[in-house]
Amino acid sequence: MDFWATVTVLFRRWYVTVPAFLLTIAAALGVYAVAPKTFVSTSAIVLTLPVTGGSLPSDPKFPNPSTNPLVTFDQGLNMTSAILIQALNTPKAAAEVGVPPGGDVTLRVTSGGTNPELMPATPFIVVTCEAPTAEQAHSIVIKVTALAAKELRARQRQVKAPPATYVSATVVVPPTEPDEKKGSRLRSAVVAGALASFVSLFAAFAAESFARHRRARRARDASAPLETAAANGARSLAGHEG
Repeated sequence: MDFWATVTVLFRRWYVTVPAFLLTIAAALGVYAVAPKTFVSTSAIVLTLPVTGGSLPSDPKFPNPSTNPLVTFDQGLNMTSAILIQALNTPKAAAEVGVPPGGDVTLRVTSGGTNPELMPATPFIVVTCEAPTAEQAHSIVIKVTALAAKELRARQRQVKAPPATYVSATVVVPPTEPDEKKGSRLRSAVVAGALASFVSLFAAFAAESFARHRRARRARDASAPLETAAANGARSLAGHEG
């Protein structure tokens, strides 16, 4: 069936198409209204060296020169960042900041990339939390940001690094105000619209098929008495001739 024939059927069966479309849209809007909301909060941390660098001078009379930590990024910071990211992505860390196991809260700690397999090594740590409520998302990001600094200090103490060389975790983007994630809800609306169109199309052609079948049956029922009378007449004529 070509396009114009399809349009003709839709308009001819408007009394089926329109109610089916509106009913489907109403049901989809109901699902959209009760669908759980998701709020997103993020923060960003950068690891920096102390102003005197990452090592102590061998001769106290000649100290290391003071440098600006924001313009001096040693490659070792990338490894430190990767270690922290691995530590903050463990189930133990998630439980410590209040992420329920198997729940509807998603916590991601990355170096800023979106693909974990291609994630570059950088001195940045980006924390993202998606939760059903704005308060929960914001609270978890605050806790993870604090835990990153705590974990960094603990690991430097563990390797017995001189305190004067400790790497610092500087918060460059404080935990943001949670924002509602509307992408999934909008996708649901698009899918609902497509489903409504399909249901309307199906209903229109079902009604058209039913109407054609009913017309054909009525035509058969109307022609049956004529065929019966003709057959009786033919038998009667044959009897007289006999």
